[in-house]
Amino acid sequence: MAGVGTVDSMRTAFGKTFDNDPGFLNTASIGVPPRDAVEELTAAVERWRTGAKIPDYGDHGDIAKQAWARIVGVPAETVALGGSVAQLVGLVASNLPDGARVLVVKQEFTSVAFPFAAQEHRGVKVSEVDGAALASTVDGHDLVAVSVVQSVDGTIADLDALRDAAKATGARVLLDVSQAAGWLPLDLSWADFVVGANYKWLMSPKGASWLAVAPGALDSVTPHNAGWWAGEDPWTSAYGLPLRLAGTARRLDVSPSWFAAVGSAATLPWIASLDMAEVREHCVGLADSVLAGLGLPPRGSAIISLDMPGGAERLTETGVTFSQRAGRIRLAFHLYNTAEDVALVLRALRSE
Repeated sequence: MAGVGTVDSMRTAFGKTFDNDPGFLNTASIGVPPRDAVEELTAAVERWRTGAKIPDYGDHGDIAKQAWARIVGVPAETVALGGSVAQLVGLVASNLPDGARVLVVKQEFTSVAFPFAAQEHRGVKVSEVDGAALASTVDGHDLVAVSVVQSVDGTIADLDALRDAAKATGARVLLDVSQAAGWLPLDLSWADFVVGANYKWLMSPKGASWLAVAPGALDSVTPHNAGWWAGEDPWTSAYGLPLRLAGTARRLDVSPSWFAAVGSAATLPWIASLDMAEVREHCVGLADSVLAGLGLPPRGSAIISLDMPGGAERLTETGVTFSQRAGRIRLAFHLYNTAEDVALVLRALRSE
């Protein structure tokens, strides 16, 4: 848990300064930005107030896209920019053949599951299975869609087993990294589709998501959202036919959300430069310290889920910021959290 210090309400972590209050353990819902990213965003708002240039936002979008590719371990040219995870997953779902069979885990985040379920009118069938049985159930399905880390409780998917099962059966795989990218080391170039949001663990203003499409899968995705930004050079594809799209995954791009692009470009390159094994050690060490303090076994995840009657009220009284999912307390530890946060949680949950 080295690399983090606390001075009054200001915290330094991995070379950046943060202003999160003690007890903020809700990164799984929304992350805290580094102070310099806030300064960049504030300056962008000021430029907007006095007359910004739209091309600037495109540069920011490309910088963020390239950094996200490094974070998840995929080639940058395979990555497309979108507005949300559900929109990008919907693009994959709408391109499935009629009657396709999709496998998801029970209690999967609905931005991953709903886009496929919405294709029922075309005969697309979505089956749910317990996470532990995912790899052994792949056979007979055309696509498996799963979060690398589950939003509801922090469970980490067995990616090695899933990769082997998909290779053996020919099933395609879609992975959502929204609860993993930013704290968990990732090397996902083997997956057919990788999708993730820019906020939460990536600590950027909501409004951008990315979809990596393996080269062998790109031809199977019709760019239903094609617009001017999907061209090789948007400034030469802004008017008139014929259709002229980029030859890479950029053909799936939508135009960037301005301030999401600025914030992402300020934060993601720094995250991409970190030793993610060190970040994981820090985050998981804090989460497992809470579990140990409560007499529970370690889980090896930055997200923990607790079933403790009355615990939510005690955490709130102690000043802990958290979320509740599926009737349980959800705590999420990121690089700006410290042992002080662990102590606050244990003070609340150990009280009689």
